[in-house]
Amino acid sequence: MHDKTFSIEFFPPKTDEGAAKLCAVRGELAALGPRYFSVTYGAGGSTQAGTFDTVAAIQQEGIEAAPHLTCIGSTRDSVSELLQRYIELGVQRIVALRGDMPSGMRDPGDFRYAVDLVRFIRETTGDHFAIEVAAYPEIHPQARSAKDDIDRFCDKVRAGADSAITQYFFNIDAWLRFRDEVTARGVEVPIIPGIMPINNHSQLARFSDMCGAEIPRWLRKRLEGYGDDVASIRAYGLDVVRDLSRRLLEAGAPGLHFYSMNQTEPTATLWRDLGLTSAT
Repeated sequence: MHDKTFSIEFFPPKTDEGAAKLCAVRGELAALGPRYFSVTYGAGGSTQAGTFDTVAAIQQEGIEAAPHLTCIGSTRDSVSELLQRYIELGVQRIVALRGDMPSGMRDPGDFRYAVDLVRFIRETTGDHFAIEVAAYPEIHPQARSAKDDIDRFCDKVRAGADSAITQYFFNIDAWLRFRDEVTARGVEVPIIPGIMPINNHSQLARFSDMCGAEIPRWLRKRLEGYGDDVASIRAYGLDVVRDLSRRLLEAGAPGLHFYSMNQTEPTATLWRDLGLTSAT
């Protein structure tokens, strides 16, 4: 597993208490040896300051940081300025995304799609950044068709993306199909599965509704059956996600990207149970 990439995602805290908590979580998860920490970016850049500050803190702590950068509602000048600030911080990896249009915003800005952002980053910064893009094994909820979704993904890679991180999923066949269809189009980049620990059924259902990730009926019914028994939900969820992660790695997944939800234990437990080491 030494040639695989294992990474962990955080969201920028909104309070001083949240920042202190995240600092402690980062310290605990850094001990696992992840390849990098990524930091999300709110719709329309709504968390830009928080994302930048968190990325700066991670860089200072000696871990590679990969800021998410959404382009919807942005201008070429604003993105160029932010990229330059990241270069000055020593950042060498960007997660390039379209992002969602914030409520009330009508002007999409200078970029309509993630492919436009990827192309712009390459045109203005050359090969400075390793560029990650999003992939949707269960098809983007706004895609016109499955074929169109695959085509759009391939366009991002041809525009300069180096690798991809997927939306989380619980059906391994979705990732296998996506990988094989992309490869059949002559596009070969690492497509790293996003892994979501299961700790709270209602929270998972809410996230899944928002992002279009499917909770299979067998899993949903089992979680519903535990009611408010949080300990049983977490224990069963750990079994499910651990098994999924092992099967993905056995099937040739080039790594795993953990959605930590700014918590230590779910990710740390999975990491240790899987015996992971990060690529150097």
